[in-house]
Amino acid sequence: MRVAVLLDDRCQPKKCNAECWAFCPPVRNGIECIVLDGGNGKPVISEPLCIGCGICINKCPFDALIITNLPEELEGEMTHRYGENGFRVFRLPAPREEQVVGILGPNGMGKSTAINLLSGSLRPNLGDWTINSKEWDEIIESFPRGELRDYLQAVADDGVKIAVKPQYIDKLPKIFDGKARELLERVDDRDELQHYAELLAIDHILDRTLTQLSGGELQRVAMAATLLKEADVYFFDEPSSYLDIHERMRVVRIIQGLVERGKRILVIEHDLAILDVLCDLLHIVYGERAAFGIFTPAR
Repeated sequence: MRVAVLLDDRCQPKKCNAECWAFCPPVRNGIECIVLDGGNGKPVISEPLCIGCGICINKCPFDALIITNLPEELEGEMTHRYGENGFRVFRLPAPREEQVVGILGPNGMGKSTAINLLSGSLRPNLGDWTINSKEWDEIIESFPRGELRDYLQAVADDGVKIAVKPQYIDKLPKIFDGKARELLERVDDRDELQHYAELLAIDHILDRTLTQLSGGELQRVAMAATLLKEADVYFFDEPSSYLDIHERMRVVRIIQGLVERGKRILVIEHDLAILDVLCDLLHIVYGERAAFGIFTPAR
């Protein structure tokens, strides 16, 4: 299976001579393997017509193209695709009852996309980027019977409450310009602000604005904001970044406490030691940065 990806932020058609199109062997033989978009001049590559010669990759002055091959058995396992020549995700991790499921892999492989798909903020298109919103029935039928299918059915039925700890906590001060206490009071579904403030050792910074907080303090405030929400499933995207080892182990214990309350937990993390201590099951995601990501079955 051929995969052709255009890195949209790198492609600069006004500063090149469309070398990808001009030197493409099929194009030179009258086959529309590459077509230049009439609106912005960027190339659109037909994967079925591409011969995988790699000439366009070498000729592009901005390194804006990725052409690669994937095993044919992945053909029916594409979960989501961003446009004709966009990033794509194969398979998904499955949140499991009363277990911590971990995801390990480099940046740019679709880990955060997986969280968006599982949380319902992004609906899987199964590789058909031409449809803005596929019907849930079709999406669910595409997955084999099991934990993931049952989970997606619950998401489709609005039967799952979800809380997400975002990856980029440095953006929080741009989103909310008040004090940490004010932010946490807004999301405190269980009246446990003081409890988690003490557990995460942030009680002394509650009256500071978010702009006054360090990276580690912002991380702990973001953790508290997530934990204070009443949810069935908790997603933690890189919960240990900016934290020292003592703070990381504190976070591990808190997350394990959620499992004891019957919650489903999914954690994206780069720290192998933390994943080893925290997780019951682990998915590894591999692929090519900004091109595609493939999730392995849980082990």
